[in-house]
Amino acid sequence: MTHSNTGSRTLSVASLARVEGEGSMHVVVRDGSVQDVELRIFEPPRFFEAFLRGRSYTEVPDITARICGICPVAYQMSACQAIEDACGVTIDAQVRALRRLLYCGEWIESHALHIYLLHAPDFLGYESSIELARDHRDIVERGLQLKKVGNDILNVLGGRAIHPVNVRVGGFYKAPAVADLAPVAERLRWARDAAIDTARWVATFEFPDLMLDGDLVALHHDREYAINDGRIASTSGLDITVSKFPEHFGEEHVAHSTALHGRARAGAFTVGPLARYNLNFDQLPTIVKQVAADVGLGRTCRNPFKSIIVRALEVVFACDEALRIIDAYEPPARPSSDMPPRGGTGHGCTEAPRGLLYHRYTIDAEGIISDAVIVPPTAQNQPSIEHGLHKFVQDRLHMDDLELTRQCEQAIRNYDPCISCATHFLDLSVDRG
Repeated sequence: MTHSNTGSRTLSVASLARVEGEGSMHVVVRDGSVQDVELRIFEPPRFFEAFLRGRSYTEVPDITARICGICPVAYQMSACQAIEDACGVTIDAQVRALRRLLYCGEWIESHALHIYLLHAPDFLGYESSIELARDHRDIVERGLQLKKVGNDILNVLGGRAIHPVNVRVGGFYKAPAVADLAPVAERLRWARDAAIDTARWVATFEFPDLMLDGDLVALHHDREYAINDGRIASTSGLDITVSKFPEHFGEEHVAHSTALHGRARAGAFTVGPLARYNLNFDQLPTIVKQVAADVGLGRTCRNPFKSIIVRALEVVFACDEALRIIDAYEPPARPSSDMPPRGGTGHGCTEAPRGLLYHRYTIDAEGIISDAVIVPPTAQNQPSIEHGLHKFVQDRLHMDDLELTRQCEQAIRNYDPCISCATHFLDLSVDRG
């Protein structure tokens, strides 16, 4: 921290742990007013879209899985959906159910990781989950066990928990036997109870007062809480097919970031758990609605700090939904549909733990990819994060640099930003003049 004789202040934090990726935040304050907030991302591009061009359409699930080690299933599912759309193929109902089960596993492990290891330490005054474990070992162990149950689902269906290898365009290489899923169901019954306890635990935290402005955008399905498919909906009334995504949403380059910024024709928007919860509360099963009522959360919630409660509720949902799918499971006649290539463009959109994940591919008659577009949730949320921080910092300029920094870091972690899956720090500087 430095002070000049003109009264300017510069605050710099060399590292922010517990976010995925590499970036910085810069805040400019002049005459008691926040002039600018920039969430700067300076990691080099990883060129996955370019890697896909010229490759066979059958290679997409294995390549896109490498984009993220925490949520590879999300990338595989959106990619498969887009390729199948281009080829005009509809998958078997049991294969669809298996994909939904696989996605439930990813929601469980990703949300458990975020709640227990990345975000809860903020609310409880700890610098890390390691420090939290010194005082509350049982709590952290519960989180690790929850995460393991999610990984168990990925192991059984995907062949392994990191970058699953059993996923293919059209379905799976191999479908599990009923007996393969029985041990998973037993662990899920424990996990559902543990997730309920998690929701009750995080609901006791103290939450700063902050409300999200703008639109909330998520998939919506009339018959179920949307994960793998649905229409794109918003709290302002948007209701479109996935193929209309490019007409309403896009990305643009900004000078201060190597990550593209999401934009919407209708203005500012946010994706993620809060969007799903606000748009799809009616589709939640009774058990989740009851837990929400028990912890004092209504059918709507726009406080990003309370997203940790919504994530816990989604873990309850994912465990319950996984059990429902396993109880009704009958192995499909074939683990995958025939996928003859067909020239055209296909669109795919699923709900990654962090929000809407859109893929678009153009392939030729031989199945060679000529164009690929991938729009991840963090890119869409980056402008919303900056906008929210602008108001958040303005209301807290009375704080000293240390406390303001701590709360800004916590506010960023509300979104569980996946800047990348490599390094883990964010540099924060506040320029006060």
